[in-house]
Amino acid sequence: MEKKTIRDIDVKGKKVLVRCDFNVPLKDGEVADDTRIQAALPTIKYLMDQGAKVVLCSHLGRPKGEVNEKYSLKPVATKLSEELGTNVKLAEDVTGSSAHEMADSLKEGEAGLLENVRFDPREEKNDDSLALELSELIGSDGIYVNDAFGTAHRAHSSTEGVTHHVETSVAGLLMEKEIKELGAILENPEHPFVAILGGAKVSDKIGVIENLLEKVEKIEIGGAMANTFLRAKGYDIGSSVYEPDKVEVAKGLMKKAVDKGVEIVLPVDAKVAKIPAGTELNADVIESTEHKKVKLYTEKEVAEGKGESLEGWQILDVGDKTLDYYANGLEDVKTIVWNGPLGYTEAPSFAHGTESIARYISASEAKCVIGGGDSVAAIKRIKKSAKENGENVNQFNNIYLSTGGGASLEFLEGKKLPGIEALDDKCKMVNKDSCGSKNIEQEKE
Repeated sequence: MEKKTIRDIDVKGKKVLVRCDFNVPLKDGEVADDTRIQAALPTIKYLMDQGAKVVLCSHLGRPKGEVNEKYSLKPVATKLSEELGTNVKLAEDVTGSSAHEMADSLKEGEAGLLENVRFDPREEKNDDSLALELSELIGSDGIYVNDAFGTAHRAHSSTEGVTHHVETSVAGLLMEKEIKELGAILENPEHPFVAILGGAKVSDKIGVIENLLEKVEKIEIGGAMANTFLRAKGYDIGSSVYEPDKVEVAKGLMKKAVDKGVEIVLPVDAKVAKIPAGTELNADVIESTEHKKVKLYTEKEVAEGKGESLEGWQILDVGDKTLDYYANGLEDVKTIVWNGPLGYTEAPSFAHGTESIARYISASEAKCVIGGGDSVAAIKRIKKSAKENGENVNQFNNIYLSTGGGASLEFLEGKKLPGIEALDDKCKMVNKDSCGSKNIEQEKE
């Protein structure tokens, strides 16, 4: 069922608590990447233009329930003030006297920001007392707006708990767009439909793969998670990182794929680095060692002398032939979902696979939804480079970049996200708790 949004209600003169995702990188006391702030601006501007008194709320980093100046939202307040062209007041606390003073001082069309909500140890516990205190900042006729899709999979006080203490809880414009774009991928995708999955762990993607097996024609797998699948098929992966306890799971997923007629495409070649097993990986270690391109062989083929052993080497990116297979598999595709890098992108020498597939997707006509920081970053780099070179960037109009990492993964698994489920459904209710039952009159607004 559709969720109500800020466009479905009257906010003039009312205090509105908006849960945003301002978990942005900071450098030297300033916002280093304002992508998430830019994504939140349409909702904030709309509410201000409609005469609401806007109380903004967000977390930043992992302060572990303690006040830590390193994670203060002061740089965010400064950036918001610049973008909105007006002073965004910053409270010194989350729900204390400073927060109340800030909220009470807001005039229609003004916005203020609470300090990092994770400075309060009750936030991540979804403590009802904090949820109640957040609702008290906006009063009995206040409105709650969740525009933080990136935290929608977390049942925290500011994402789920607070909805139990306010009469009206709706989605912001960003949340609405995320639900629409990701929902379309799952509910009514155009076919052929291909999924590209990368990243480190099979365990992070089991649910996604199982759900997508019901919807796609093909799944192309890269990243370190591909190593577990390769190991399950008897390939020599040398010292590469993989999940031994998920080898049987990978076998099971591949069998399900065969049963459902879904093709799973794994790497046939790779770029490797000479790094012993157990070495802690980082970009400096990887870039300082020997690299080479190799064809992948099964352990049986290696034992029979038909292929080169990868002992002492780690697979850190897909190879050129694999990229050709991936690209060929995307020809004439109507829908693509991509989550996770195809290599160790922190090391420039092993970012080629991710960058290449990003370029191919950006030039395709398929509807594409991309989630996950590294794959999203790859598209952003290409788009930025295209702009700087004066190229036509309309080719990127087919791509939707999701702001959610874990949230987009859980959405693709088909899970119900607590931060979304807690919002009001778009229907007129006799009983708020029984929307959707036969005892109410439902009307699309």
